[in-house]
Amino acid sequence: MMLAQPELQLARSDVQGQTRILQNLIPPTVSYSTEGNLLLIGPEDLTRLAAGQLAGMAGRAILANGAITNQDESYLEQVMEAAPEVESYYGKLLGIKGFLGQFQVSVDHNGQAAELSKVALRKAHFDIVLDMSSDPCIQLEMLPPGYFYVGEDSDKLAAALEEIPQLVGQFDKPRYVKVNSDICAHSRNGIEGCTRCLNFCPADAIKSVEQAIEIDPYLCHGAGSCTNACPTGALSYDLPTPQALHSYLNKLINRYLAKTNVAPVILFHDANQGAELINEALAGQVLPVELEEITVAGIDHWMTALAWGAQQVLVLNTAATAPTLTQMLNGEVALANTLLEQIGQPARIQLIDEKALANLSPILEESAAWSNTTPADFAVTTKRNGFYAAVDYLNEQAANTKDELALSNIPYGEVTVKEAGCTLCMSCVSTCPTQALLDGGDSPALYFVEQDCVQCGLCEAACPEKVISLSPRINLDKESRQARKTLKEEAPFECIRCGAPFATQSMVHRMLEMVGTHSAFSANIERLKMCGDCRVKDMFEDILEDPEKQLR
Repeated sequence: MMLAQPELQLARSDVQGQTRILQNLIPPTVSYSTEGNLLLIGPEDLTRLAAGQLAGMAGRAILANGAITNQDESYLEQVMEAAPEVESYYGKLLGIKGFLGQFQVSVDHNGQAAELSKVALRKAHFDIVLDMSSDPCIQLEMLPPGYFYVGEDSDKLAAALEEIPQLVGQFDKPRYVKVNSDICAHSRNGIEGCTRCLNFCPADAIKSVEQAIEIDPYLCHGAGSCTNACPTGALSYDLPTPQALHSYLNKLINRYLAKTNVAPVILFHDANQGAELINEALAGQVLPVELEEITVAGIDHWMTALAWGAQQVLVLNTAATAPTLTQMLNGEVALANTLLEQIGQPARIQLIDEKALANLSPILEESAAWSNTTPADFAVTTKRNGFYAAVDYLNEQAANTKDELALSNIPYGEVTVKEAGCTLCMSCVSTCPTQALLDGGDSPALYFVEQDCVQCGLCEAACPEKVISLSPRINLDKESRQARKTLKEEAPFECIRCGAPFATQSMVHRMLEMVGTHSAFSANIERLKMCGDCRVKDMFEDILEDPEKQLR
């Protein structure tokens, strides 16, 4: 018999009270330092009036880039009386970049590019920018800290005028994301591979610098889209860590189940607008989980929550969510539900908006009719293993299918090799960031483990023979996916002089095909069939027998 809503709500409160996400008590941070030097950009009348309300700033300058909005004489007199000591500049804006305390603004000054802060305030930079232009001068979904775009919105202007004077001094912000270059699939040996994180940062805080992924912690807003998109876990969120969030979800679900015997619905929401919409009136079986941004939790967290006994996973998407993040979430939710349906499960993951949150009854009534999942007891070690452990468990609970689900643009799949053209040079093995491709050790062989392959394309690009191809898919046959498959193996080529194995059969035959007919090798073709030591011995013996042969 299901408990009444007041009892479920009380149980939820108790469980949440005794369950906390483990956080780093001394998280790594970055510091912003500002003196309060302000640049206002926009129509001169609007910016001058705003400057008049910010008289306490250390320095102010106006970059006028729009026509005066009102020609009324009394209005113009008011404008002229506002901040008469602040100088206006009219040069064309060439570029603006930076963040709180470090804005570099380049303008056309007398036909040449100049740093406006040096011209206007004799400072190396501006600390804060208030942009009242019709269109933002920085075109990003998540704007840099210290940059306020208000346009002609009076409410945004009022909020900015209140906040800007407080941004003087030193401020710390967490370093949200860590980078482990050792397992990053972006680049190896000068070859570019995975670029998934670069495609989804709404703050433009991620760059490829000398073929390595770098995150600018001053621009990073902690959206988490990069860690969500990263197939290897090379980019990992730090507040909370992936392991801490998995552990929290496991405890939260298990404790709620133990207390109520009701499968909960997990509701992920952001710490700002989403948090404001959550209240005690929420149905008692819904367990809200607050994150910095909703993309901090990815498909691995959704799937493990279901495997641990959650009835459903909801992700609250508000109007404040950047379009890039919404695009990513739609793609990941679609992938997750396609996978669930393939293994005989209902579509248990849903992206909801504020309107749906206000009336969850239809969603909860539908999910209540689904069969419950016996909670799994596995622990998550890595992002990828956690995802597959959850998928395999949910599959065993339903269809137990061994299908291969072919999809495009996913970081799961297989590698195939045309055996006839492969020389077992191992270029693919040396570039594989996840050890999905392995060599045969003492014997010439190439092995592959599908579960570890992230479809980065490094092996395909590194293959000199161009015999490698990728096939994105999700293989639901656990044994096949985890098995070490032989892509090619052969006996080693033995030195014709000493009999020691020194290369692969394919490599030696390939060399003979390529250079065997060349005049430079015609007299010494047999040396290509010798190991390095025997090749040197043969050369010296030849010289001793006929010293003038080399000269000839």
